Amino acid sequence: MPELSGEAKGEWRPMVPSDLPQVLAVAKEVHPAFPEDAEVFAERLCLYTAGCLVFHAGRTIAGYVISHPWRAKDPPALNSYLGELPRRPETYYIHDLALLSGLRGTGAASLAVSQVLVRAGKERLATVSLVAVNDSAGFWVRHGFRAIPLDEIGDVTLMRKLHGYSKAASFMVRQF
Repeated sequence: MPELSGEAKGEWRPMVPSDLPQVLAVAKEVHPAFPEDAEVFAERLCLYTAGCLVFHAGRTIAGYVISHPWRAKDPPALNSYLGELPRRPETYYIHDLALLSGLRGTGAASLAVSQVLVRAGKERLATVSLVAVNDSAGFWVRHGFRAIPLDEIGDVTLMRKLHGYSKAASFMVRQF
């Protein structure tokens, strides 16, 4: 995978099970308000390895992305197991993209999005979706995502799931 120029010294590569302790450490630092069990990360990696990447510099992991095919307008609840992937997925779901603060502004996140979009394109799904937290909606808008206003959602279950993340969480979609 291509290496980043500028400040970020490292690259994105496929996640492997031995990366999970460091991935969890990144998650705890980046998303302290959104804790997820180690088993949730392990399940996502097991179910769809192709959608799991880590940003590493030598032996140090400073970021990760977890994504997989899923059902439209039905993001998994925070800290929940999937059980299995849908037989007929309708969207490619970005579960999480997290970078340690030292990587922010280096282009590492944009490179991860590019790689995830390539993976999503291989699935031939019409959309890519995510739940934006931590004031990240602007980042996602720059990558072609659109926040779905609550009055357009019209789905009580989806609205409850969003509030499980935070009152400020946004459900976002990008068309292919």
